[in-house]
Amino acid sequence: MLQRSTIQLLRFHFSLFLLPVYLFALSQAPVINAFNAVLSFCILHLLVYPSSNGYNSYMDRDETPIGGLASPLQPTKQLFYVSVSMDVFAVVLSLLVSPVFAAGVLLYILASRAYSYRGIRLKKYPLTGFLTVFVFQGALIFLLTYHAVTGLTISQVPLLPLFLASLLIGALYPLTQVYQHEEDRRDGVTTISYLLGKRGTFVFSMLLFLLATVGMYRLFTLQDKPNFFWLYVFCLLPVVLFFLYWMGRVWRDEKAADFKNSLRMNLLSTLCTTAFFATLIVLNH
Repeated sequence: MLQRSTIQLLRFHFSLFLLPVYLFALSQAPVINAFNAVLSFCILHLLVYPSSNGYNSYMDRDETPIGGLASPLQPTKQLFYVSVSMDVFAVVLSLLVSPVFAAGVLLYILASRAYSYRGIRLKKYPLTGFLTVFVFQGALIFLLTYHAVTGLTISQVPLLPLFLASLLIGALYPLTQVYQHEEDRRDGVTTISYLLGKRGTFVFSMLLFLLATVGMYRLFTLQDKPNFFWLYVFCLLPVVLFFLYWMGRVWRDEKAADFKNSLRMNLLSTLCTTAFFATLIVLNH
């Protein structure tokens, strides 16, 4: 029987924060294989992401708030065995989509383990940790999802959306670290947010988001769908307004860079980007 701590630390709800990249890939796909779309969703959001969360929690043993959890419980050995079992099941199930998809899922799992594992611990290096998340949670997931639902080869996946997927992940990721600088330093981890400082984190995230916005304009201009860009601006307006409000508060008092506001930012960004990409799926298909 699964222990309460194991269920909590798998953080199934946190998988929803990575849903926009999956939906972005579907919105850009010329055709959608419904079976592969459902299967790839289940593999990524119900197996791979929760397993990664669980393994990370097993290695970190956080006692302060972490992504999506205000009061994390302490992990047991069961969490380790469950996360490994989920990984194996995810890779085997991925073979039903394609060998390429299975290889990509395995690559994601290996990168995730290297990110957290104490013997490697990519997360303790600010640039390497950031780039691991930037590439694997953004571009790789877009690539795998696009391949899964279209059946097209890796070389046929459009490059601009790949980069945009990583930019959207990269813009938000440092904001999820901005409240835990001291906890990370005690654990020997130097995050990109710690390196930049709390104010610098907001500037960095703002620059990546602006770059993503320019990229979206370019993408929809190339597709001759300029109205989609204005829909993007409309849907993301609440995110921009809250970001500016929160940044203003942090500029006056850095204590405002806390867990509660980080969670609000994450939730709002997820809801707005999910609404935008879900709308694109309906309009395009």
